[in-house]
Amino acid sequence: MDVGLLPLIGTDLPLFIALVAALIGAIGLHEYAHALAADLQGDRMPRAMGRLTPNPIKHLDPVGSLFILLVGFGWGKPVEFRPQALSSQRFGAAVVALAGPLMNLLLALAAAIVAIQFEQGLPGTAQRFLGVFFSINVLLAVFNLIPLPPLDGSRLLTIFLPPKRQNIIYFLDRYGFIILLAVLLFGGFTVLEPLISTVSGVLIELAGG
Repeated sequence: MDVGLLPLIGTDLPLFIALVAALIGAIGLHEYAHALAADLQGDRMPRAMGRLTPNPIKHLDPVGSLFILLVGFGWGKPVEFRPQALSSQRFGAAVVALAGPLMNLLLALAAAIVAIQFEQGLPGTAQRFLGVFFSINVLLAVFNLIPLPPLDGSRLLTIFLPPKRQNIIYFLDRYGFIILLAVLLFGGFTVLEPLISTVSGVLIELAGG
């Protein structure tokens, strides 16, 4: 069975281009949102490292980009920031983390608005790209909110867990990636499908669909 995006070059080149462009754009702007949130809270580290830009090329990870082609899903270069430099010591890191998924939700909503409101005036290729872009951004938003390191949702634990339960965070920092891989291997995306469908429906409703 073919996996990844490379087989599409010979079978559906327009879809291949749409998927690669949508993934690079969605991942790049996701990381830019992290950098912007940190910068707005006073941490200039992302700015100094050249990450305060919407240019997706600056946010690509070589291995993550290779996975986009070979597996059909990848990741960007994580934005480094200093939690101690943020204006809010308790909530600052969570705000930075949530900025990425929020950006993906806003991008998905924008794609839905354009696709629905200008449906009659858009060529088929544009409609196809907007549909792909919408789906990828919803998937990225929902997936990244899983409360397991290294995903963004893990930062929420620092807010909601009481101090006496903070040892859970240390455990997840150590074993979260292994747990995440196990979840994915045993149908993680299938488990997320109801939530993805719900979020997609809400965004389409907001867009006027």
